[in-house]
Amino acid sequence: MRPIIGITCFMRETVYGNWHRHAAILPSAYVSMIDGAGGTPLIIPPAGNMTRLLEGIDGLVVSGGPDICPESYGQESEPMTLGCSTEQDGTEMELIKGAMDCDMPILGVCRGMQMLSVMHGGHLHQHLETTPGHEGHGGFDGVSTEHGVAAKEGSLLAGLMGASITVNSTHHQGVADAGELAVTAIAEHDGLIEAVERTDLRFCLGVQWHPERIGHDVLYSGLVEAARG
Repeated sequence: MRPIIGITCFMRETVYGNWHRHAAILPSAYVSMIDGAGGTPLIIPPAGNMTRLLEGIDGLVVSGGPDICPESYGQESEPMTLGCSTEQDGTEMELIKGAMDCDMPILGVCRGMQMLSVMHGGHLHQHLETTPGHEGHGGFDGVSTEHGVAAKEGSLLAGLMGASITVNSTHHQGVADAGELAVTAIAEHDGLIEAVERTDLRFCLGVQWHPERIGHDVLYSGLVEAARG
């Protein structure tokens, strides 16, 4: 059986061929990873309440994308917080809540991990370069760097990838407080939260990096295997 895995996407101005259009887009690496792990990918656009689709999928990937609206975690927008979409935030929050309510396997990637944290009462650093202790955390704005992450013993993440992981960094925001979620990995060089989990659910994991860009296919295969159950 190939479980169906929903993947959230985002809207932006896009160029393809001779056309310049506002489009719903998703990097193809997400699709390739799910397909390679034995799942059937289904892209879900931010178009209002999409929870009806939960009836037809077996797992959910909350992908990376633009900054989350700071109002979602009780802050005002700072100068470097850009591209927020209340519609995307709302669509993803409803999907995540519906998936958690039925214990559907969830993988949150970059923004997806941040969204999981905000939904559990946490909040974000809006720009790491101006956050004491996290200046120079890693690449962002189209630049990618790598650093080490220490995973918590006994966590879902450590079970999949071990205690020491090399990850990529392509984000300018980060989780300051994961709320009710368990913090299961931190950056070795500055202690930034790099992974969170809901330990009462069978597979609910968020990672700050992009596993589909660095060959961490085990995270997607773990999600697909959980979705088979």
